[in-house]
Amino acid sequence: MWLLPETGDRSRTGQLPPAAAAAAVAFLVPTWCAGGISREKNPTITMTICSCEETINEFEMLTRDAGRVQQDTLKKILEINANAEYLQNFGLGGRTDAESFKSCIPLCVHSDIEPYIQRIVDGDTSPVVTGKPITNLSLSSGTTHGKPKFIPFNDELLETTLQIFRTSYAFRNREYPIGQGKALQFVYGSKQVNTKGGILATTATTNLYRRQRYKEGMKDIQSQCCSPDEVIFGPDFHQSLYCHLLCGLIYSEEVHSVFSTFAHSLVHAFQTFEEVWEDLCADIRDGVLSKKVTAPSIREAVSKILKPNPELADSIYQKCIGLSNWYGVIPALWPNAKYVYGIMTGSMEPYLKKLRHYAGNLPLISADYGASEGWVGSNINPTVPPEQVTYAVLPQTGYFEFIPLEKPIGEETENSAAIHYIESDPVDLTEVEVGKIYEVVITNFAGLYRYRLGDVVKIARFHNSTPELQFICRRSLVLSINIDKNTEKDLQLAVEEASKLLEGEKLEVVDFTSFVERSSDPGHYVIFWELSADASDEVLSSCANALDLAFVDAGYMGSRKIKTIGPLELRILRKGTFKEILDHFLNLGGAVSQFKTPRFVNPSNSKVLQILSRNATQSYFSTEYGL
Repeated sequence: MWLLPETGDRSRTGQLPPAAAAAAVAFLVPTWCAGGISREKNPTITMTICSCEETINEFEMLTRDAGRVQQDTLKKILEINANAEYLQNFGLGGRTDAESFKSCIPLCVHSDIEPYIQRIVDGDTSPVVTGKPITNLSLSSGTTHGKPKFIPFNDELLETTLQIFRTSYAFRNREYPIGQGKALQFVYGSKQVNTKGGILATTATTNLYRRQRYKEGMKDIQSQCCSPDEVIFGPDFHQSLYCHLLCGLIYSEEVHSVFSTFAHSLVHAFQTFEEVWEDLCADIRDGVLSKKVTAPSIREAVSKILKPNPELADSIYQKCIGLSNWYGVIPALWPNAKYVYGIMTGSMEPYLKKLRHYAGNLPLISADYGASEGWVGSNINPTVPPEQVTYAVLPQTGYFEFIPLEKPIGEETENSAAIHYIESDPVDLTEVEVGKIYEVVITNFAGLYRYRLGDVVKIARFHNSTPELQFICRRSLVLSINIDKNTEKDLQLAVEEASKLLEGEKLEVVDFTSFVERSSDPGHYVIFWELSADASDEVLSSCANALDLAFVDAGYMGSRKIKTIGPLELRILRKGTFKEILDHFLNLGGAVSQFKTPRFVNPSNSKVLQILSRNATQSYFSTEYGL
C-alpha cells in the first residue's frame, strides 16, 4: 500500500509509483476510455457497472497522476490512429511520445481540417483522420454564422461521454442521493441526413440518443427518461415538448431530477407549460391526448401510458392556481425532484434568473463541460452555484493542452493571430497555473489533433494533479469595429447592468443578441432586446445609455470619445421573436437541445438578421459621450 496525497493537493510527493501508475492506467484507460483497443479484442465489451463510490475512487486514482495518464492516453490515441493520413502528412511516422507529437503536428482550427472532413463527407473510407473509417458525423449548432460544422464522431467519443456523465453523477449522487425513479428530460433528436458519401450526419446529442449503448449507460446512472423514444425523436419539436411535459406529469411522483442539455431549453419548456397547463390537465383527466399532437408515432406511444386520472388532474390544477406567478412550479408539481440539471455557464447564464424562479428552492446544478468536438471535464462540486462552477479535467478522455493568454499591457495591440490576447506556447494539463487564463486545445479519439476549442478558461484550483477549470467565455470576438474588443461575456455583463433599470417596472429581458452596424459611418453596436412587457420611452432611452457605458473595454471607450464608433443603438423586438429564431434553426434540421441563442449575429447569417429587422418595433440611441 502506498500513501496518496489528500484531495486538492497538487504536490507530487504522494504520486503512485511508476509501475503501479502504469498498471492502473493500463487497466482503467481501456475500460473507461475504450480507446479502440479493448473493443477490438472483445467487440462486446461494455463499461462495468460501478457503484458511485467505486467511480469516485477510480477518478481519484487517475487524477493523482494525471500527467502519466495523459501520456498514456496520447500514446493510445496515436497507436490506434497511426496510419491516419493526417498524421502521416505531418511526418509523425508512427511515433507516440508527446514531444514528437507536438513538434510534428501543428495547432489547428476547423478550417484547417475541413478538407479532410469533406472527403469523409463525400464517402472516402480510407484512414483519413482515424485508423478506422468514420461512419458518423456530428453537426455543430451553427447558431452564430448560420452554417453548422461537420465533426467526426465514433464509438470512443460515446465512451468518453459516458465516463464524464458517470463521474459527475457519482459526485452529484453523493450530495443529492436519488433512488430508483425517472428523470424529466427535455431532450430531442434532430433530423438525420445521409451525406453525399452515405455518412450519417446529425447533432452530437442525437448521435448519443440514438445508440443503445448510451441508453444502457443512462440506466446505469438512474437517468431513465419519462418519455418514450418516439417523443424524443418526434418529427415536430412543439409536439414533443408538449408530450415531455405530459409524461412528466403522469410520472410526477417518480421524477427525481429535471434535465435538459441547456438552461435555455428548460426555461423554454416551463414558459410553454404556462401556456398549455390546462390542456395537459384535460388530457390527464380524460385519458385522451390533445388533438394538437398529430404525429402518429408520438400519439401511439403516449396514448399507451395515458390513462384517465381525474384525481391527478385535480391535484395539478389546484397546485397551478395556487402558485404566485409560477414561482416554484417545478418542486410543486414534482415533489420528489432533488435538483434541476443542465449546462448553465457561458451563453446560458442569462437564463439563470428565470430558471431559479421556476425551480424555487431546488438547487440548480450545472452540467459537464464539453463541445461537439469532445468532453473536457466533470462537475465534481455539485453544491456550487452555476456562476461559480468548475470542471475537473478527466485525464483519460483525451489529450489536453492549454495556450496561456495574457491581455496586452497598455494599449490594445492588433494581432490577427491573437486578437484580444497575447499567446504563449501551449503547456500540458499538469503545467497550468492557478489563477491564469488559457485557451483549451484537445486531441481526441475521433481524429481531432491539437484542435483549438476557442474557449477561454481560468484555472480555479487543482484536484489532486488535474486542474479544475472555470469557463470564462468563447474566445471569438462578439463586437469589434476597430480597436474595440468585446466578448460574449462583456455583452452579457452590459445587458445585466442595463436591465437593472427595468426592475422598478417589474420588467425583464426575455432574451438578447447583438450586431455590428457598418452601413453607417462610423459604425456602431446594435443590441436587440425582447422584453416581457412594454416599457416607457424614458426607461428604454436610459437603458440605451446604460448599455453604452457598461462596455468598459479601453478601445471601445476611447473610440466612443473620439467618435470613431457611433452611439450604441438599442432595438426592441416583438414578443416571440426569439421563438421565431428557434423555429428557423429547427427548420434547418437543428435540435432544440443544441440550440443556443446567437449572442452576436454575423452578417453572413442573413436569415436571422431578417427576422430581427422585421420584428424591431422601437429604436433608441445612446446620448452618452455627447452627440
